Amino acid sequence: MGEPLAGCVMVITADRRKRELAAALERRGAEVRFAPALSTVSHLDDAQLIADTRALIEQPPDIVVATTGIGFRGWVEAADAAGLAEELLAVMSRARLIARGPKARGAIQQNGLEADWVAETETAAELRDFLLAEGVEGLRIAVQHHGNGSDGLDEAFVAAGATVQSLVIYGWGPPLDPEPHREWIDLAASGAVDAVLFTSAPGAEAWISGVREAGVFDAVRARAAAGDLVLASVGPITASPLEDAGLVTSYPDRWRLGALVRELVKHYSENSASICTPDGQLVMRAGAAVLDGRVLPLTPTGLELLRALAKAGGNVLTREQLGEILPGAQTGPHAVEAAINRLRENSGSRSLVRTVVKRGYALAVTAS
Repeated sequence: MGEPLAGCVMVITADRRKRELAAALERRGAEVRFAPALSTVSHLDDAQLIADTRALIEQPPDIVVATTGIGFRGWVEAADAAGLAEELLAVMSRARLIARGPKARGAIQQNGLEADWVAETETAAELRDFLLAEGVEGLRIAVQHHGNGSDGLDEAFVAAGATVQSLVIYGWGPPLDPEPHREWIDLAASGAVDAVLFTSAPGAEAWISGVREAGVFDAVRARAAAGDLVLASVGPITASPLEDAGLVTSYPDRWRLGALVRELVKHYSENSASICTPDGQLVMRAGAAVLDGRVLPLTPTGLELLRALAKAGGNVLTREQLGEILPGAQTGPHAVEAAINRLRENSGSRSLVRTVVKRGYALAVTAS
């Protein structure tokens, strides 16, 4: 298939960098919907952040811990707005800079500094264990926190004899528009979504909470277990709330947005159940049918008819069985025949659906 994600409906639950992720998915044929589970609440204008920054400049730390790229950049931007950026960066240049992952390291480098050590697993636990193993007693440590809190870093360092100063740059809040969040949870449960994407553990937790509140957790779990709904995370940390809830999830070996997109392409290229027909491979997606790499312009009724025929795998469905799919009161043999004719016309193939005389209709299936 020229576009490996053709026909896939994918929901992005993140607010940050959603356009970048959506563009990469759309270039590969996906239909993307935005339904943030959380919003980022900035503290860049918070008087407390500026006061904490002044205190840090007056009492320079021995170690500065950067936990996120967006948080570290935001901290420097807030200092710049307050006329403190030059002093803050000078203090940091004399301290030991520890980064929780490559994104935090990148933000440090963007400000003309170099990280002394990077936690490649992007976990607070690895960062904590590294510093505790070296010893922090008597040291002053400044910790730039991400939106999910301290992850136990402050407590661990204080218990080991360090003096800790916390810098809170941003936090998490409810989605600015909760309606898409609720709507696309229902659609994911009902079968109208192929994949839901997560880029942060708090976002995954908020999504699961929404699923439980909607009363559709069992339906989501069943679809994920069957492989009909892909719950894709940027990495294992993000996936952990999903896995803790007993949901089947997937994530790439390399924890980046680009790697997440490649993981989805690989999944749908290798694992999509396709049916061989005289017109090419037929793949059914949540919201579309793809024939020989082409998304078919079907009506909702046509899509449901084709889905039923595909599920039958070449076996005959009677007119009565197909009539139950049609909307309204027009469910007789003539209505079914008209709907099948529209399906054939919209698919661009008269041979895709066979008429079995006196019995009904069947998908034209060929040997692979």
